[in-house]
Amino acid sequence: MIHTENLTKRFGAVLAVDQLSLDIQEGEVFGFLGPNGAGKTTTVRMLTALISPSGGSASVLDYRLGVQDMEIRRHVGILTETPGLYDNLSAEYNLEIYAHLYEVKRPREQVEKYLKMLGLWDRRHDEVGTFSKGMRQKLAIARALLHEPRLLFLDEPTAALDPEAARLVRDFIEDLRKEGRTIFLCTHNLDEADRLCDRIGVFKTRLLIVDTPSRLRSQVFGRKVVFHLRQADESLRAQVAAMTFVHEAILVDHRLLITLDDPEMHNPEIVRLLVSQGAEIQFIGELRHSLEDVYLQLVRNA
Repeated sequence: MIHTENLTKRFGAVLAVDQLSLDIQEGEVFGFLGPNGAGKTTTVRMLTALISPSGGSASVLDYRLGVQDMEIRRHVGILTETPGLYDNLSAEYNLEIYAHLYEVKRPREQVEKYLKMLGLWDRRHDEVGTFSKGMRQKLAIARALLHEPRLLFLDEPTAALDPEAARLVRDFIEDLRKEGRTIFLCTHNLDEADRLCDRIGVFKTRLLIVDTPSRLRSQVFGRKVVFHLRQADESLRAQVAAMTFVHEAILVDHRLLITLDDPEMHNPEIVRLLVSQGAEIQFIGELRHSLEDVYLQLVRNA
């Protein structure tokens, strides 16, 4: 669906995107995370053929970037960080203009469909200049979907939306995934990325890491299991730490914090050891780092 090899963009002496190599599969929701100024929007603009790269190559929907740019622009949908709507025209007329530009076969039906879906039908005759920022954002999402693109680029889709509207958009993205759409999602909302994305790439001029949210946690922090015991001492901790599959064992009060790769496989062995030493296990839980913890650690290291 998307394939890049060493894709690079310079603005004069400034290196905005450094040799990005990436593959995104059809039907995948791919999260692209990074701080402001990291080059995320520049990457989206290159992949949607709005600006040309300085080096490297890419294909989008099997169209070659720099060779078949018109086809790329025709077949992708994009929500930019600045929607660029016509303030003096109604919401309905705004969408009709873009529906005709995209050569949508039944433009009025499509306009009605997405205005209703995003809760804007009752305001269809109002000038867009009277809309709140959140309403403009929803209208821009509708515009990106009018021609039913297989590949959708969303740059901060829930920015400025109230919680109810943001949830509507997230549910909408879930529905699009069920339809088999591919979504390239740039967001600063890490909880949103965690819930929506099949894989996540952390980016800061260059690609730092790509993996599923759960494996990112494991790669950055390892997996930690907490054994809550009625009583525990240093000798018990030392016996657990000596087990070949345990990377680290820390005693905090009467809790053992154990770092290991495969808790599902090895937890029973730890339980057997603890019970054989007379330990009374109250309960066991996994210490889970948030995606925010993972993201901040990666960006700081970069």
